[in-house]
Amino acid sequence: MISADFLLTALVVVLIPGTGVLFTISTGLFAGRLAACYAALGCTAGILPHLLATAAGLAALLHTSALAFQALKFAGVAYLLFLAYATWRDTTAFEPARNAAATPGAIMLRAFLLNILNPKLTLFFLAFLPQFVAADSATPLADLTLLSAVFMAMTFVVFVIYGLLAHGFRRLVINSRRVQHALRRGFAGAFAVLGARLAFSER
Repeated sequence: MISADFLLTALVVVLIPGTGVLFTISTGLFAGRLAACYAALGCTAGILPHLLATAAGLAALLHTSALAFQALKFAGVAYLLFLAYATWRDTTAFEPARNAAATPGAIMLRAFLLNILNPKLTLFFLAFLPQFVAADSATPLADLTLLSAVFMAMTFVVFVIYGLLAHGFRRLVINSRRVQHALRRGFAGAFAVLGARLAFSER
């Protein structure tokens, strides 16, 4: 069941930059290595409700109910725009002292909300994971749970790597306020663009 096809496909999906990757990278740049790990953990935890919804068949509700899908979608849009605004307004320097202000709980909560408010994740898992469960399996739910656990583990590892790489680049820009300003504007713009794309996306 844990085939090479599944592992390769899952790796490609995890590696594709999205809102979770963007948040983890920005956290690694702005708040350091440990904060990036917390962001990766929060993003990974934010996947769990979508996986549970898929396993319970709740994803079918989002697929058939336009109202439910739109409600969750626009909640996600509002949160992305909030992140864009907060990043744009932040004028503090990339200094170690700032790490104390970004508590582990606050970082993980932001990352968790970022993923849980994306209805497309539920629909993605509904289409993705069942393909790798054998049609004649005697324990389809257990198989789906195992696949989900492997996917989440891969997500966490890849996101941590993204965050640590971002922290490495942080050392190159720590003394340049101009670069810091440009990075914040770039991340704020990226969050806003992702929010707009989600707002105008179809199921």
